[in-house]
Amino acid sequence: MLEITLPDGSVREYPAPLTVAEVALSIGAGLAKAALAGNVNGEVVDTSYLIKNNTHLAILTAKDAQGLEVIRHSTAHLLAYAVKSLFPQAQVTIGPVIENGFYYDFSYSRPFTPEDLQEIEKRMNELASKDELVIRQVMPRDQAVAYFKNLGEHYKAEIIASIPAAEDVSLYSEGEFTDLCRGPHVPSTGKLKHFKLMKVAGAYWRGDHRNEMLQRIYGTAWASKDDLQKYLTLLEEAEKRDHRKLGRELDLFHIDEHSPGTVFWHPKGWTLWQEVEQYMRSVYKDNGYLEVKGPQILDQGLWEKTGHWDKYRENMFVTESEKRDYALKPMNCPGHIIIFNQGIKSYRDLPLRFGEFGQCHRNEPSGGLHGIMRVRAFTQDDGHIFCTENQIQSEVIAFTTLLQKVYKDFGFTDIIYKLSTRPEKRIGSEESWDSAEKALAEGLRASGCDFQYLPGEGAFYGPKIEYTLKDAIGREWQCGTIQVDPNMPERLNAEYVGEDGARHRPIMLHRAIVGSLERFIGILVEQHAGALPVWLAPVQVAVLNITDSQSDYVQDVVKKLKNQGFRVIQDLKNEKITYKIREHSMQKLPYILVMGDKEKAAGTVAVRARGNVDLGVMTLEAFTEKLASDIAAKL
Repeated sequence: MLEITLPDGSVREYPAPLTVAEVALSIGAGLAKAALAGNVNGEVVDTSYLIKNNTHLAILTAKDAQGLEVIRHSTAHLLAYAVKSLFPQAQVTIGPVIENGFYYDFSYSRPFTPEDLQEIEKRMNELASKDELVIRQVMPRDQAVAYFKNLGEHYKAEIIASIPAAEDVSLYSEGEFTDLCRGPHVPSTGKLKHFKLMKVAGAYWRGDHRNEMLQRIYGTAWASKDDLQKYLTLLEEAEKRDHRKLGRELDLFHIDEHSPGTVFWHPKGWTLWQEVEQYMRSVYKDNGYLEVKGPQILDQGLWEKTGHWDKYRENMFVTESEKRDYALKPMNCPGHIIIFNQGIKSYRDLPLRFGEFGQCHRNEPSGGLHGIMRVRAFTQDDGHIFCTENQIQSEVIAFTTLLQKVYKDFGFTDIIYKLSTRPEKRIGSEESWDSAEKALAEGLRASGCDFQYLPGEGAFYGPKIEYTLKDAIGREWQCGTIQVDPNMPERLNAEYVGEDGARHRPIMLHRAIVGSLERFIGILVEQHAGALPVWLAPVQVAVLNITDSQSDYVQDVVKKLKNQGFRVIQDLKNEKITYKIREHSMQKLPYILVMGDKEKAAGTVAVRARGNVDLGVMTLEAFTEKLASDIAAKL
């Protein structure tokens, strides 16, 4: 008898081998209808997969994360089927699953238009409604190469030809379309119901800019109509919050073709930057960090010692002077060790915490640049803690507590904690890895944090914690980190004198809270949809007159507010007051003060809060108290 163990621990016996679909049917007709794939001993397989031995099996449906991935994978193939149906001369290449959807790359003689996308999506729905079976077949590699060459699919043939000759390959067919794929796929196209094509973009064949530019069609697919609609609504909200759009509208910054991947900060944007930087500077000062500053350019030999030259060279900007090669620093850590190495350090000096607002440069591909979220020149709130192995846990506790407060002040309270453990390729003893991983885990537990493990995701030199924040619309942003590194102190000969009088290597903890200031400011703008909290708002108050007779009073109020350190502008333009209120409201200012003859005579101000909220008339003293209270409370 064949024994199959189900997720609930129950065991079912069968007299002969059977498919995943047949197991589902034996459990119930409803499950058989919903089945998309199976998980056999941890491997996701088609419902046609034949189970021959005792095994653990989970029937995957659209409710399962793995089932949803199968839907998206299959929808990518449905997209290719539709494109070939409408544009027979198009050549197919690859079509993987990505976060929230899929894409497929095509080679075609002309660009696909928005109207083409509509027609392709319509054809996808037509093909799905046919509910054609998706059938898997296995073919020898060389036979598969010949098959796709005969179809004129030269890209697909090239992919298959790169597979070792002795291997067979699997093909999936639905109706008139056959594609190379490892699978698995849904049993039939009728399972694909809730999808939408999103956009077309360019993508180089095999990711190499020397190759042909292909056309990449992006799509999304979901388990239900409601899930699809929720996602599309989320995208609409995200578009409204897009920091690039708001950056233009609020006159914060721009990206210019004269310096791709770098940011031109406008006065209001630079004010926001300074508020973030000065706040983080106070965090350094109040929590035992010593601020340092390293040079931008460092000798190639240093990068060779650290290992960056071999592993990161293509992402580094290099220069030469007097026959010496240099690189703009892509990270700050080597410079901090050089500072640490100046003078003799004692165990009594540890933990020694360095912090730097260090500008870094990384030669990111132009296609990966994204507003101020991903740039080539950026500044990190970078910090490095030199400590002993026994101090790691206490430093993690202190850092996690600090990070939580910082995120809360910026308006983020939902944090996800992940602990990345030793990868397969690593350096160091198992004992040191055990100790470091335990210290990080215990540090999180002592901080009251629930966390998940990411097995094998640590750096080659040590484990790390990733701190990911959720924004107002549920998106996740990984910003903070703390990483254990015994490797770089070893490479750069960092030492301290221990209690025993001998020399020892310190442990280096790489840590960041907001990470790249550029990226974090972009996240902040999107989190608050441009309506930044009072303490961060580049302009906190606009003071408006109704007629010229209040101009002197407006100027006096503005002067008093500025003298108290508030960020204030005045608007004395000869325009209707309704126009001026609307104009400044669109700039998402926290407060607007309106001055008429009554306010001037009484020495009061009429206060309007953001969102067109009328707070009525109050004395200037009462308003400044409210403003100061908002700022102190980080509102």
